[in-house]
Amino acid sequence: MSKTSFLTVIFAIVLLTAAQADRTLPEGRAQTTLISAENETTAFQTRSALNSPLPKPSIVVKKARRELLLYSNDKLVRTYHVGLGLSPLGDKVRAGDRRTPEGDFYIFTKNNKSAFYLSLGVSYPNAPHAERGLRDGLISRGQYQSIISAVKSKRTPLQNTRLGGDIYIHGNGALSDWTWGCVALENENIRELFDAVTVGTPVTIRQ
Repeated sequence: MSKTSFLTVIFAIVLLTAAQADRTLPEGRAQTTLISAENETTAFQTRSALNSPLPKPSIVVKKARRELLLYSNDKLVRTYHVGLGLSPLGDKVRAGDRRTPEGDFYIFTKNNKSAFYLSLGVSYPNAPHAERGLRDGLISRGQYQSIISAVKSKRTPLQNTRLGGDIYIHGNGALSDWTWGCVALENENIRELFDAVTVGTPVTIRQ
């Protein structure tokens, strides 16, 4: 056998061995590679539908990861990519700082006529924000008491003080940090989330 023919045989054996090894990869590994290559819209189209509204829903937003986690009965059922305020680092302190607030809140309203497709009102300012605002002279004693009373009864806290307000989870895109402090999702995701949760749903936002 010539040297050229010998090398050709060796090369063919190597190719055959590689092909056989590829076919024996675990299905989970191949699927993981496929899913990681899909964009969020494609993933939305292929995942199973939620039975809405969910039993005991809750929401956790992880700002550093740009993620919104949706739970039902303490079980994770969805993870959505989000956009934040134009100044994404740190807790919200006052109106106009463009920060997304951090802490424990609840959904106080659902708006199906939002300028941002659909929106869920987040109960900012909460009690810790009100206490800090009173201490720093941003709100009056009367405003503080009004916020505390609203939070205790799961109503809408004052939205027009120097602490700021009108913080929503809404649609119109999650590709960047572009809001004035809200949490933004892609429209197909806010539609699913909007249907899945109810007024009073707990919301935790953390860095």
